Amino acid sequence: MRANFIFSEVWIGLRRNLTMTIAVVLNVAIGMALLGVGLLINSQINAMSDFWTDKVEVSVFLCDKNSPFPSCKGSAGIKEEEKAELKATIEAMPQVQQVTFESEAEAYEKWKNDNNSNPVLISAIQVGDMPESFRVKLKDPNTYDAVIEALSGAKGVSNVVNQKLLLEKVFGLMEMFRWAAMLVAIILVFAATLQIGNTVRLSAYNRRRETGIMRLVGASNLYIQLPFVMEGVIAGLLGGVVAAILLIVSKVFIFDSVQGYLAAGNNQLSWETVASVISFTMVVGVVICVLASFFTLRRYLRV
Repeated sequence: MRANFIFSEVWIGLRRNLTMTIAVVLNVAIGMALLGVGLLINSQINAMSDFWTDKVEVSVFLCDKNSPFPSCKGSAGIKEEEKAELKATIEAMPQVQQVTFESEAEAYEKWKNDNNSNPVLISAIQVGDMPESFRVKLKDPNTYDAVIEALSGAKGVSNVVNQKLLLEKVFGLMEMFRWAAMLVAIILVFAATLQIGNTVRLSAYNRRRETGIMRLVGASNLYIQLPFVMEGVIAGLLGGVVAAILLIVSKVFIFDSVQGYLAAGNNQLSWETVASVISFTMVVGVVICVLASFFTLRRYLRV
């Protein structure tokens, strides 16, 4: 009987304040979805960082007769014996794990594969336009400063590029997206908390006669508060479900698409990670709704 009464009160409260309940659900959904997106971006950054850190290389580009770099000025290009000498010098460095030579043809094929969607650009570049280089893999990617300093300006070297710096720009952009999503999520969660409080207060005011009678007959504070808290729980759960749908859509149409461009191999965002983020955001949404309902009732219901 008591359970039937509580559920009937919950239904009455939701029906009376339908538009505000829908607004609460949408606020919770968007806030939790943005919070989830921030967590997914964080997980993706960590996975990609672990993947790429092991593959970071220092590219040592060699002079040719067309090199515009000052270190190659007046040079007709690096000779074979100079290449062998330079490779031996690089391999002798304690920071270096492996050295691979990349010819003009290999560099052109790699560049062509990376730009296969732009046939006009491909037709404008020839094999001879690509520089030869040594791809240097380091034992510790954080030791690139010493390697670059040693090789910059060396005979036959046009310039030295650290791939880690290029990757840091991508990670920095993703980091900005993560914090932007987190900030907007916090604002929306705060707005949802205020709206939940207003909804509960309005519901309590509409049912002030029933709650007054319940106090007179000796109903406990918890029994009086329970229908209002249940309304918050339902709003939080509905918002969490909508947020879960948005996160699944984000995973399929955003994260998987970006993954294809970044080519992070087996470090694709897993469904297990998405499921854990969905579970966390649903719990957060319900807890926020329950706490907002509980503290609003303590202040305004005077039970």
